[in-house]
Amino acid sequence: MPPDAASTDSHTENLAAAPNAGLGREARFDRAGLRANTFITSWSGGKDSCLALDRAKASGLEPAGLFTMFMEGGERSRSHGLTHTVLRAQAEALDLRLFTNNASWPDYEGVFIDAWREFRLRGIPTGVFGDIDIEEHRAWVQRVCAAADMRAMHPLWQAPRRALLEEFIDKGYRATVIAVRDGVLDKSFLGRSLDRRLIDELERLGIDACGENGEYHTVVTDGPLFHAPLHLAQGEASCRSGVWFLDVTPVLDPTLSSARSS
Repeated sequence: MPPDAASTDSHTENLAAAPNAGLGREARFDRAGLRANTFITSWSGGKDSCLALDRAKASGLEPAGLFTMFMEGGERSRSHGLTHTVLRAQAEALDLRLFTNNASWPDYEGVFIDAWREFRLRGIPTGVFGDIDIEEHRAWVQRVCAAADMRAMHPLWQAPRRALLEEFIDKGYRATVIAVRDGVLDKSFLGRSLDRRLIDELERLGIDACGENGEYHTVVTDGPLFHAPLHLAQGEASCRSGVWFLDVTPVLDPTLSSARSS
């Protein structure tokens, strides 16, 4: 496992080696403290999962942490291709615990269900997801949550896509494009800020501005739930499995966050 994936801190826990693994059901409930209003957010690091977290919290529920699935080698997250370093920095800025697990695509569903069962045994009854209106995605979430005896919550479900983006922006969240599908969007979109100008540009190109079909992905760096903004240095772009990814790294000096290496 890469050093970045292996490193841990008070904000991070890999569920493959969960410290509660040897505990019985009652002991886990005693340690976690069963609270009916807690939830785990299925966390990509991007705009949709962030707005889902925001809406769930605004409804009166209490976030117990973030959960992200990584590739089987643990080097990067699934879909968004983010490193542990970036996701840990987000969790710290949000003052939330980050839970992770690794899986290949064939093993993904089983590993995901095992993780949600662990959360249920810790007394967390609800999973929050950022799906908007693709029924196939919602059906998958409902199935895996049912297998873990957890309730699935979709705070963004069937809301108008453009309205969700405007809500995200109007609330003060900031996000950067860090992945684009090759042949759908030019890689020059990498590193762009998610704002109304970008939304208008995407719509003129005939691209779903929410990127719900995987046209692009973002990483969130600031907003009302963040205790401090996350500054990211932009590195090289690389194409993997038909998607261009922009490598980003947290930096302490905000003047470095806008500089992209050639």
